[in-house]
Amino acid sequence: MIVAMALPFSTLNAQTDKDHNFEVAKNLDVLNAIYKNLDLIYVDTLDAKQVIGNGISSMLRSLDPYTVYYPEEKLTELKGMITGHAYAGIGAVVRYNHKVKNVMIVEPYAGNPAAEAGLKMGDIILSIDDTTMVNKEVSYVSSHLRGDPGTTFNLKIKRPSTGEIMDFKITRRSIFFDPMPYYGMREDSIGYIGLNSFTDDCDKLVRRAFIDLKNQGMKGLVLDLRGNGGGTLSSAVSIVNMFVPKGLTLVKTIGKLSRANRNYTTTVEPIDTVMPVVVMVNDNTASSSEITAGSLQDLDRAVIIGNRTYGKGLVQTTVDLPYNGQLKLTSSKYYIPSGRCVQAINYKHTNGRYTEEHIPDSLTKVFHTANGREVRDGGGIKPDIEVIPDSLPNIAYYLENRDTLDVMLNYVLDYIAAHPTIASASEFELSDADYEEFKQRVIASGFTYDPESERSLKALKKIIQFEGYYEDAKQEFENLEKKLKHDLAKDLDYNKETLRRLITGDILSAYYYQAGVIENNLKDDKYMKEAIRILNDKEEYSRILSPEK
Repeated sequence: MIVAMALPFSTLNAQTDKDHNFEVAKNLDVLNAIYKNLDLIYVDTLDAKQVIGNGISSMLRSLDPYTVYYPEEKLTELKGMITGHAYAGIGAVVRYNHKVKNVMIVEPYAGNPAAEAGLKMGDIILSIDDTTMVNKEVSYVSSHLRGDPGTTFNLKIKRPSTGEIMDFKITRRSIFFDPMPYYGMREDSIGYIGLNSFTDDCDKLVRRAFIDLKNQGMKGLVLDLRGNGGGTLSSAVSIVNMFVPKGLTLVKTIGKLSRANRNYTTTVEPIDTVMPVVVMVNDNTASSSEITAGSLQDLDRAVIIGNRTYGKGLVQTTVDLPYNGQLKLTSSKYYIPSGRCVQAINYKHTNGRYTEEHIPDSLTKVFHTANGREVRDGGGIKPDIEVIPDSLPNIAYYLENRDTLDVMLNYVLDYIAAHPTIASASEFELSDADYEEFKQRVIASGFTYDPESERSLKALKKIIQFEGYYEDAKQEFENLEKKLKHDLAKDLDYNKETLRRLITGDILSAYYYQAGVIENNLKDDKYMKEAIRILNDKEEYSRILSPEK
């Protein structure tokens, strides 16, 4: 009877495969015929790259956000994600300054041509070779700064701090974004390693940093994966292997094709299996970062603190295409040591597009760590200890990103011009007097912004008026409007510490690059304080990882 049921099932599978293959062949023939007729008969001449390219992009967009086609001219983008080397240029952030009506350098990246040539924050870009950059948009200037690796150009700038016109001869290189901009020893002999991305060979950087810190007397490690969107899976496995024994299977990838199925196992002896480790994560910790944090959690090798991670449990593979293109496509899901997959979103394909369906906690399944702790699949990695992040106040967002007066930027530039040197990155602080000067500049500038409370009240008022209830509540609205009246000086005082940290970071980047910014920020970092507390409390650390049965 079992055999009799199996035969129709096999026949059904064969018929389904036959129907599928027919539909694939039919639709490819139709697509080919449609374009041939368009190209032959359509009233205007078609750009094949654009028309067919749009069709390819539309097809891939209907699947998921990670499946992308890279034609030959865009392969540098893909290479940049994998290696950490992006476009070829000078390696600096540029921005239009409304006060000087010109594009300027706002942050050279350490170890790249701009920094090595001596360009500084505030340098106004006047010309590139013989082409003027005066009054040009950022996109125009950026396109001239970029080019083929090894090409050389002449850059003329004006340095506001001295008024000097300066010429630089710069050779473009593939820009390197350091995946580990800072590591160092913190208080109580706690070591810190910050990792921004999982690029090729980043595991070697982490290994060297760990050994260096251990030689300095490190007694506990904080591995910071906040904001780390992932990268190469093999690097994640190598980093976890530093802390766990050889021969453990950390990741299994399972896909439609058997060649997509693979086990990633630790292959070398670890550096240290006993030193206490805390991993800091947030909602932008994704992919390989989640593999690292999740594996260390599943093996009870580290305490995870922060916020629930992004929840990307999908693996992408690159496939070579004709004419030197490549396709990055989702080929499998990954599963970490407990057997769980952290994918938080199901992509449903209907009507030629995908819709995102978040997996509710009620539908997640229970798995267990090596010591028997409960963990769940779906929805990313849930930290062992949650830390509530501080939100950026509205006024800070406007001053940093939306202020056409560039009050904060110009304050920072003037501060740098007046201070040839500053205290070390770990010791530097913006004084109360400095902040008061900034505050008065903002008030005198005429800066305005749209407070969320006023905006929400106006929206509510419109709804109440539409529904006919406003007259009855008019007095209450008027009283509330008076209390919420825009008071810039009060807002600048109330958000003083946040704004002071932002200004401090901008100033430090000009002297010490991102390494200095990170080092300084850690002083007041609530995540870091909690990590140090846990590492110093041996009993609580052990109780989290080995709860009583």
